[in-house]
Amino acid sequence: MKAPNWLVFGALTLAALVAACSGPLVEDCAHGDLDPRYCDENGDMVADPSTDSRTSLDPERLIFAYTPVEDPAQFRDVWAGFLTHLEKAVSRDVLFFPVQSNAAQIEAMRAGRLHIAGFNTGSVPLAVNCAGFVPTSMMARSDGSFGYEMEILTHRESGIESILEIKGKTLAFTSPTSNSGFKAPSILLEEEFGLVPERDFQIAYSGRHDNSVLGVLQRDYDAAAVANMVIDQVLARGVGSRDDLRVLYRSETFPTTAYGVSNRLDTDLAKGIIEAFYTFDWEGSALDEEFEESSFIPITYEEHWGVIRRIDRASGTSWGCR
Repeated sequence: MKAPNWLVFGALTLAALVAACSGPLVEDCAHGDLDPRYCDENGDMVADPSTDSRTSLDPERLIFAYTPVEDPAQFRDVWAGFLTHLEKAVSRDVLFFPVQSNAAQIEAMRAGRLHIAGFNTGSVPLAVNCAGFVPTSMMARSDGSFGYEMEILTHRESGIESILEIKGKTLAFTSPTSNSGFKAPSILLEEEFGLVPERDFQIAYSGRHDNSVLGVLQRDYDAAAVANMVIDQVLARGVGSRDDLRVLYRSETFPTTAYGVSNRLDTDLAKGIIEAFYTFDWEGSALDEEFEESSFIPITYEEHWGVIRRIDRASGTSWGCR
């Protein structure tokens, strides 16, 4: 008999919080930037599949987690169709786990309790280097394009008309692990405008991109740095319109959420999971309705996250396990 979902959730959360490591250190292999418990013999910057029976995983029930959002229950329904497709593809039960933070998601994978995940752009390097995450796919539009821009927003009636006018004001970030919600705006504001957080403007942390957009709409923040793909999702709830917002800055295009697997999964099982992303039928699906994308496309961490690693290095972000 299957354990109740609440019991599975509780066990997963506890494991994520108390996990100190995902297995023994591996001394006699190339690591690159990876934590010493992972090998990277082929130099592709992600952990090689585990060959140690003490750490490898072949679970009957797979756990999937999407990046933290304001309403995890809503996204359980959004992902339900895909997870049913995945169950048929690999002949395993798949459970949606609604994570509450990036840190909990990373620790759950590191502990071996999370097997498949979508990590937000900024948390991918830490997930790769500290948790053995192997990014394999990303959502794309019908023309094959993908990604998003970081935008700094203010309310139309805030009186702020240029980026330099946030000096002395409060700018909302999401969390320190977010690319567009913290790292990119911190670096770009200093490099391009000489604006330094805490020196030239105050910081507020909203926790999530949708919270930041709502905070600007409700005038809780003078401005906010967000991923622009989230803006229309928030406005679709009827809480405001584009006419209420002014875009002060728009960045270059960044990759969006990366989907992939733990390096600890059985190799054949991992291949089946990865293939299921590419065989999913988007037309008429809840994913199509929510994200307005049309497919999953193959990606590599080495290529697609180059700009994110550059921002991380410029900001002094550590990929070391804490």
